Formats: sequence, structure tokens, C-alpha cells
Amino acid sequence: MNVLSLFDGISCGQIALGRVGLKVDNYLASEIDKYAIQVTQANYPDTVQLGSITEWRNWNIENPDIIIGGSPCQGFSFAGKQLNFEDERSKLFFVFADILKHYKPKYFLLENVIMKAEYNDVISGILGEIYPECVHQTELFRTGRLEPIEINSALVSAQNRRRLYWTNIPGVTQPKDKGILLKDIIENYDGKSEIISATIGNSKKFYGENNSGKSYCLIKNHCFGIKLNDEYRLFSPIECERLQTVPDNYTNHVSNSQRYKMLGNGWTVDVIAHIFKGLLDENL
Repeated sequence: MNVLSLFDGISCGQIALGRVGLKVDNYLASEIDKYAIQVTQANYPDTVQLGSITEWRNWNIENPDIIIGGSPCQGFSFAGKQLNFEDERSKLFFVFADILKHYKPKYFLLENVIMKAEYNDVISGILGEIYPECVHQTELFRTGRLEPIEINSALVSAQNRRRLYWTNIPGVTQPKDKGILLKDIIENYDGKSEIISATIGNSKKFYGENNSGKSYCLIKNHCFGIKLNDEYRLFSPIECERLQTVPDNYTNHVSNSQRYKMLGNGWTVDVIAHIFKGLLDENL
């Protein structure tokens, strides 16, 4: 299988492929963050780095069997300014679409944040135009649009993280709830004290808390942690890796500040692995 990963980050897609036992012959990654590339190459030295997605017409690569990616979300996020397609980063979705249209791989996966319906419809409409023949996914088509499936990472991790996934991989459903809570991922936890999810901020100023047993959605500037024994603290890098179901110390090749940033920008691996299970019986 030849995989092209756009906006590859720390290669969470590559972890997910291995987690479900899918053999990858060539993994081609487009990424520009030097620290993310450093983490990827430390864990997967055979990864072929292609550079910026904007230079894709200069790539000399074989047609991929699958294209995956999570295009920048800053223009869509309800936590941001919601500039939608006016944001230079979110405009990169159209580059993703151009690449998808050019190579037309058998399968694709696109991830993004929960967004306004009008933005969703633009993305779904373009993907529906590229893949109108996906008859095994007809339940996801609505007036020519390939609709996403929403999955909350809380089903497979200790983190609330609602995301949209557009794909033509067959048989994608909601994953079963694994019942993972914060107490299961905290380092050196005594098993007795109550753990409360907290919003702390970089200055360690306390802002809010909840006792749902789940973390707030990780973001790149690392403002979340826990209240344990009446004391507040930020998550450790390993705890953030566990919230994203990334292997312990996978990102320990760069500074902690970079680890927090790239984990906040990354995928919840076990959600992606759940989606990739639909490829196990496919002829790639």
C-alpha cells in the first residue's frame, strides 16, 4: 500500500496504520514543521518527506492508494475567529482537494473540527464531486455531498475531542466506548484521589473545572490539566500522548513546548485506527 499523508504532523496516521496491522510499502509525508518532521523521522526513519503541500505539482511520486490528512482548522474552529475560507491556512483545504482530484486514489480520509454547516457543505460538496461513485457509502450522500461522520475521541480515550471525518473507507461506524477515564492515563496516580479536569492556562491561573472523568480537548498552547488532592497542575507530555492514544515518549525527541504543540495539533490515533479497520478486507 502506498500512502500519501498531507499535513502529516507527527505521523499519527502512520501509527494508526500499524496499530491495525496494515502493511505500508511507501509512506509519503507532506509537512513543513521541522520539529514534527524530527519526531516522525525518529520513529519512522523510512518516511519520505515531500515538503510543503503547495509544491505538490513538483512531486514525482507514484499514485497513492490512499490520501489522508487533517487540513488546518484555524479558519473553521468555533474557538477561533471563524474566518472560514478567507483564512490562509484553511484555504489549504482546496489544495488538498486538488491533490485528491489529481491522483484520485481508491480511498481518502480528511479530518477537521466541528464547524458551521455552511463551511461543512462546501467541503462535503467538493468531496462529493470528486467521489460520486462511492456506492458503498450512499448513506453518507445528501444532494451530491459526501457528508462526514462525527466521532468524539472520548469513546476511545480520556479526552473529549469532537471531530469530523470525511472518508470513503467502507463500514465506518461509531467506535465502542472503551470507558477510559483520566485516572487511567495520569502518571503516578495513587488510585484513590479524585481527579478533576481543569482549565489552567499557561500562567497556571485557574479558570474552570469539570468532574466528567474526561479531559477537555487538547489544544496546541497547553492550557489544560487536572485538580488532584486540591492542587492544580498541567498535564505532562506523556499524559498528553496518552490522551491522544499516542505511544508513551513518542514525541520525546523535541522540547516539551513543541511536544505540547504537536500533540494538540495531532490526531487521536485510536479513532483513526478504528476508521482504518475498514481497509483490512480491501484489496489495496
